Amino acid sequence: MTIATLAPPLTSAKELGNALRSDGYVVASSETVAEISKVSLPDLQALTQFWEGLPRDPYLKDGGRYRFRRHASYEIQGDHLHLVPHRAHWQSVNYNALHGGIERWFEPVKEPLLQDPAWQSVLLGLAHVFSVLKPVKTWFVEAHQFRIDTADGIGRPTPEGAHRDGVDFVAVFLLDRVSIKGGETRIFDASGSTGLRFTLTQPWSVLIMNDERMIHESTPIQPLGNYGYRDTLVLTYRSNGFQDSPQHSQQQ
Repeated sequence: MTIATLAPPLTSAKELGNALRSDGYVVASSETVAEISKVSLPDLQALTQFWEGLPRDPYLKDGGRYRFRRHASYEIQGDHLHLVPHRAHWQSVNYNALHGGIERWFEPVKEPLLQDPAWQSVLLGLAHVFSVLKPVKTWFVEAHQFRIDTADGIGRPTPEGAHRDGVDFVAVFLLDRVSIKGGETRIFDASGSTGLRFTLTQPWSVLIMNDERMIHESTPIQPLGNYGYRDTLVLTYRSNGFQDSPQHSQQQ
């Protein structure tokens, strides 16, 4: 069975910063991701193994069981990457009407991935790109490993719908698509009606957005056979500290 997908326009590493500045978004191939991260493509692709066995997301308010994830937080200053103590993921209802306003304590990213040089290089590589566009002392970074599956017939990558994340920049990496249809990416200009739709299919290709300018969502996925899934990595970069609950509660 052949599923038609819309191919996204790709931007080279050399033009990444200028295109992101002018358009508010870019889509880059895995080769470009490897180039800006200064890692080999095989080392980059080897990270995909760490998406097996992700724990189920217990916070879905639509009653779904289709999302699995892990979470980590970092501070980046120049070439220095600092993993901060495990913390809750929190968004205000202004940015996430479905799951905003609550502290979500996801399971942490596992140590073998945290210590992988290619993983660290991806985080630093994007920080260097963003620092050219917006020079800051510290980037506050959140990393989310996601698997969306079709065990219940349908999986929703963005159950909250089209949204912004309340950060400076967002990077959405497509790691794998297995026996699914759907999962189309849709982005819109936050100040107008301009939009673009496409489907990321190449492992480790990425959509990078200026979150202040762009709204984004991904359409639901359905299985082509009995079961399918879609793996992604979402990295958010914020210059004004982490988003925290007003209570600033700590994990017990």
